[in-house]
Amino acid sequence: MDFPFEQKDITKGVFLREFSENVDPMELVWHQDERDRVVLVKQSRGWQIQMDNELPLDLDEGKCYYIPKMTYHRVLKGDGPLVVQISEK
Repeated sequence: MDFPFEQKDITKGVFLREFSENVDPMELVWHQDERDRVVLVKQSRGWQIQMDNELPLDLDEGKCYYIPKMTYHRVLKGDGPLVVQISEK
């Protein structure tokens, strides 16, 4: 399966993801993850996260976002790349 990001493992359960500024917004689909995640935003300009049945929230640099396992969510494209550090629990 192709993903709309590049991923680098940092340590077990922690990885860095970069979404290109050229990603097709149609590739940023609703999905669920099998584990709880904490997402630390390293770089973002106008990108957003949307959780199931909620309005989108801005992804602010330096802020953490908690995503409970098996909760539908997606990211919405902004300007420039999006870089996040994800820690799985």
